[in-house]
Amino acid sequence: MKLLEGKNVIITGASRGIGKGIAEVFAEHGANIAFTYRSSDEKAKVLEQALSVNKCKIKGYKSDASDFQAADQLAKDVMKDFGSIDVLVNNAGITKDALLIRMSEQDFDNVMAVNMKSVFNMTKAVSSFMLKAKSGSIINMSSVVGVKGNAGQANYAASKAAINGFTKSIALELGSRNIRCNSIAPGFIETEMTESLDKKNVEHWREQIPLKRGGNPKDIANTTLFLASDLSTYVTGQVINVCGGMLT
Repeated sequence: MKLLEGKNVIITGASRGIGKGIAEVFAEHGANIAFTYRSSDEKAKVLEQALSVNKCKIKGYKSDASDFQAADQLAKDVMKDFGSIDVLVNNAGITKDALLIRMSEQDFDNVMAVNMKSVFNMTKAVSSFMLKAKSGSIINMSSVVGVKGNAGQANYAASKAAINGFTKSIALELGSRNIRCNSIAPGFIETEMTESLDKKNVEHWREQIPLKRGGNPKDIANTTLFLASDLSTYVTGQVINVCGGMLT
């Protein structure tokens, strides 16, 4: 059963990690996917080709979601190319970790711009199209750090906590037009970015998790699939922790 057959989806920051995992699962379930990336044209082309084997429409757009005008133009381009926007996955994000005493203003501003302002930009950009259609699902990628905080990540935690508040507000604003908005708070997810971390530290983190393992991109993708599909038509305004019980 393909849960997203015929649905047109935007996924920001889909060239690697969690975003790529979401794109792969969505394509398997029949979604037509417009994904954004910021740097590597080559990686984007490879992803386009890989996802296209599922016989759905796939197109990469080099676009910066933290730029208001770029986000607005992207939504217009996707509408022109795909005809509708049924699902938005706000996944783009960065980290610039440091203790507060050493954190620069620029690193704080950059993390807030890419992580939080991009969510505002893209949600505003697609909302007018979803309002006209009286349908849509917006899914924002938060983090358990936005729920519990973390030393050395004040900027990142602030950006992810802001996403959760934004999500609940948009759910209240748009719910009457059958537009849902939810956020997902991943825990420790093992991607290519975590491969360079000290193996002893990684094992220690795994031991602190009730399920005794780190998550993988597909764990997040499956939850995103649920929220994007008609299986979750009565779910909105929620922050869903996908963390192996880390916050229990």
